[in-house]
Amino acid sequence: MYTLPKIERFNQNVLSKYHIYNSVFITLPFDAIDNTGVLLPLFSEVCDNGFKNHWSPKQIVDFFAEKYLDNASESEKIDLMFRFIQYVERQVVLFDAIEDAAFPIVNNMEGRGSLRDIKEKTEAKDKRKELISFLETFNVRTVLTAHPTQFYPGSVLGIITDLTEAIRVNDLIKIKQLLAQLGKTPFIKKEKPTPFDEAVSLLWFLENVFYQTIGDMMQYLQKNIFEGNLIENPIVNLGFWPGGDRDGNPFVTPEITEKVAKRLRTSILKCYYFDIRNLKRKLTFNEVDTIIAGLEYKLYRSVFYSQGEIFISLEELINELTIVKNIVVEKHQSLYLDDINLLLQKITQFGFHFASLDIRQNSKIHTKVFDDITAFLKREKAVVFPEDFEQMTEVDKMAVVSHLKFDLSQHFFENEMTRTTLETIKLMQEIQTENGEKGCNRYIISNNESALNVIETYAMFRLMGWENPTVDIVPLFESVDDLQNAHTIMEQLYQNSVYRQHLKERKDKQTVMLGFSDGTKDGGYLMANWSIFKAKEMITQVSREYGIKVIFFDGRGGPPARGGGKTHKFYASLGSTIENQEIQLTVQGQTISSNFGTLDSCRYNLENLLSAGVANQIFNENENDLSETEKAIIDSLSQIAYEKYVDFKNHPKFIPYLEQMSTLKYYAKTNIGSRPSKRNTDDKLDFADLRAIPFVSSWSQLKQNVPGFFGVGTALKYFESNNRWEEVQQLYHNSLFFRTLLENSMMSLAKSNFSLTAYMKDDAEFGGFWQIIYDEFQETTRLLLKIAGHTELMQNYPDGKASIIIREQIVLPLLTIQQYASTQIQLLKNQPDSDETLIRVYEKLVTRSLFGNTNASRNSA
Repeated sequence: MYTLPKIERFNQNVLSKYHIYNSVFITLPFDAIDNTGVLLPLFSEVCDNGFKNHWSPKQIVDFFAEKYLDNASESEKIDLMFRFIQYVERQVVLFDAIEDAAFPIVNNMEGRGSLRDIKEKTEAKDKRKELISFLETFNVRTVLTAHPTQFYPGSVLGIITDLTEAIRVNDLIKIKQLLAQLGKTPFIKKEKPTPFDEAVSLLWFLENVFYQTIGDMMQYLQKNIFEGNLIENPIVNLGFWPGGDRDGNPFVTPEITEKVAKRLRTSILKCYYFDIRNLKRKLTFNEVDTIIAGLEYKLYRSVFYSQGEIFISLEELINELTIVKNIVVEKHQSLYLDDINLLLQKITQFGFHFASLDIRQNSKIHTKVFDDITAFLKREKAVVFPEDFEQMTEVDKMAVVSHLKFDLSQHFFENEMTRTTLETIKLMQEIQTENGEKGCNRYIISNNESALNVIETYAMFRLMGWENPTVDIVPLFESVDDLQNAHTIMEQLYQNSVYRQHLKERKDKQTVMLGFSDGTKDGGYLMANWSIFKAKEMITQVSREYGIKVIFFDGRGGPPARGGGKTHKFYASLGSTIENQEIQLTVQGQTISSNFGTLDSCRYNLENLLSAGVANQIFNENENDLSETEKAIIDSLSQIAYEKYVDFKNHPKFIPYLEQMSTLKYYAKTNIGSRPSKRNTDDKLDFADLRAIPFVSSWSQLKQNVPGFFGVGTALKYFESNNRWEEVQQLYHNSLFFRTLLENSMMSLAKSNFSLTAYMKDDAEFGGFWQIIYDEFQETTRLLLKIAGHTELMQNYPDGKASIIIREQIVLPLLTIQQYASTQIQLLKNQPDSDETLIRVYEKLVTRSLFGNTNASRNSA
């Protein structure tokens, strides 16, 4: 049977269903005034026509009130706007659920990038042995981070899950019930979550999605590639940051870290327990039934009756199941062998840790901690430091620090940061004892600026009595300057004899983390991405020279501005000059729920990541390698874009614009995450201390996705004006890396809407600044369409574009309300006797409007 094009499948299974179910939804009475659902479509139409006619948000709201509301007071208008926001938030949920339900229909689950596709391609090209060899060493690691950018509370996530299933089977009665339930369920978190709350929220995805999906993927590979043999290499790994990420979060304490580690272990044992229960119903034969019953009892006690006590070891669990497997093969005709193999594969995969809990701390904190330690060691004359230690070169300091020997494990430091840092190191050893080494074996140093930062951290492990720490110390390079110096720092580390010995004990592997977020904030879109590419090339080169296998861990957020977008294409585009034997990336916020929130989407995206590695390592014959000429072009483009962005960032109105015209200051009021929205506690906004999430999100709320495009148009314009357009045109066609980079920028442009804020161009203070942004948007759009040969943005992703269009339509009323409230606040504040009570009401309106727009964007921060 003929398969419809993807856009037609989207229109039939997403768009049409949304219009049908939304018509049911807006007729449901959720409050005392039941005309909200009737008025919302009218308001939406007024917004759409109003912006087409270049009206301001205030003109739109005033026109709507005059036409459809009977002499409504400002208070009544505000009340209606709050109700509109509530409806829009729930329309977003409905659309999410419909898209999730249609995912396996719209996307070809067995097509390009799937495990089946990998298998068939390798067989067609007679590369089965190469594939097996590759899969014996390759790893994909998705790391769920403690950076929530989604506002759904747990109760709403549960409704989305049920609604998705009801839509999948077209259960109209159930759908109507769930929509009614959705209308009465609060979306607001009354209190900020703790880091433990964040961990529990993400554990839902581990238990309900990743556990089954990764198990099924591994079983497919086991049966179809490895001829039924157990795969000892855990090809798809999970990482976990909530409870371990201390950078800028004072609420992450050693007690929280320990609590999260225990919860991870309990969660995986619970998963094993339910699988064993299912096996027990099948394995009712002689000999095996008693073994399974014994395993069930021990797991049950470990999960439900223990106070942290475990009544079965990992080795015992594996050994007993292996005995069961052998008996079933020898005496019971291999009945239910697949089920036993699947569970054994899951246990090999997840151990007793489920996901590896990463610890992260900022280098500036480490420096203070190490200074405190050094002062103590000098004061106590515990270690002899050279008299000129403070004046020594960095390399000489590293030599001294790396050889420090003393046991600090029993010493009490009065400084809380020193104490908790050292307690965390001690705790890592305890977690490894209980959950296995993979339970907590990585320490990430954010804002890493020198090799000494790494050596000091390594020295702290040894000073805590951990002579040969089974821990990977991971420097995180973020700013443009740090990225450019990264290879030099890594070479200094490789030349340090003590650290080189440590790497030898870690199988000559060194993980390096590269952060898109602060790089983009610091240097703009092109420079950040190109700096990371070059850093990877140079670190790869120096690592190969020293016999080190370097593993790159990418700090990716949701949007293109933070390394998001078409992630699998990004990894497939890397050539032979960049080590790519593992794919490691952070996943956060809406990206977790949109890309990995259901069994289908999780499988699809994990298989695509694995496929990207296969494409690069097995099928790539260096066609993705950039020539020196091509690199010079990207270098030139990046430098021009960087200069444009830096000038923009240094504009005297840059910070005031964010403070006064964006929603930046409202993020701290949303109770979305446990971490403060900026690194310092000063009232004054310091750009350096501003976190990437609120920075990117503020531009997203304005629908001016500056971090995802600013400078790109100026750079391309330079080549166009200097008769060099053919060079960038050829580069776009020849380089998958460059093409993916620009396509992701197109996504940022497609999610922008300058009609929303066009009224700002007439603002006495910020009109000129708004125009700078708009002009760059226009130029970038024009030139990206030109280079792609398209007439509209995202023309080659029609289903993705259609999804963005409908989501933008859904939230347009909400954004109009946000801008209306913002302008009212400005007007009131400029009055001599401003009404503080009314200002607070409008501020609440702005804060409430953040939720639906952020959720609708799916990768807005």
